[in-house]
Amino acid sequence: MDPNVMLGPVDQLGREVVSGVLVIEFVLLGLVVANMLTRLLAYRRNVAEAAEEDVESLSRHPLHEATNVLLLLGTFYYTTVAPHGGIVLSMFVVGLVIADVFEHEVRSVDLRKDDKLRAPKGALGISAFTLAYAGFQSLFFLVSDYWGAIV
Repeated sequence: MDPNVMLGPVDQLGREVVSGVLVIEFVLLGLVVANMLTRLLAYRRNVAEAAEEDVESLSRHPLHEATNVLLLLGTFYYTTVAPHGGIVLSMFVVGLVIADVFEHEVRSVDLRKDDKLRAPKGALGISAFTLAYAGFQSLFFLVSDYWGAIV
């Protein structure tokens, strides 16, 4: 079996689109942006749930959890295509998912103590780093000529 076609049709994501950029890099950039947007939706939903009188626990937003899973699977696949970039991005994404889990639990504790729900600051911070790295991986071709002239 050829190691370059390990996952069959999914390996089409590993083909080059523009100036050495792979399809999966654009997909991951889109997933990071979608994850940031669904985090906002999930937080707003949790705040609305906390405003209700007899809520004992906060629910997880299914769309946000889906983007977390897709982001994890996508970065693990990206590691098979581009090992260095995939491992770096995987570390950011794993940190992002861990921050999401713990911050959801913090909001649940805030609800039980009748405190104001805290914003997901840690997850927003690591998602900014994740967005920056995913953007670097997928959009560097736009500035590579200028970068090469300077460096």
